[in-house]
Amino acid sequence: MDRRWVGSDGCEIVLAMRAGRQVLRVRRHGWLVADCASVEEVARHVDLADLCEIIALPARPATAERVEARTSSHHR
Repeated sequence: MDRRWVGSDGCEIVLAMRAGRQVLRVRRHGWLVADCASVEEVARHVDLADLCEIIALPARPATAERVEARTSSHHR
């Protein structure tokens, strides 16, 4: 699963590979800012307290059958 953090100023941090090593890639508004080897390096470019991790939830499988919506009995 891919890990990603975003900030309110348009920054995004993603895990990436560079020269065979894992780095934290910092982008701002889609533009590459830096490839960092540590969180301390990332902190030089962004405010860590402003970051929020984006968690991708698994997609719900599509159901082949239609489900009839019903109301509870006390609404009749």
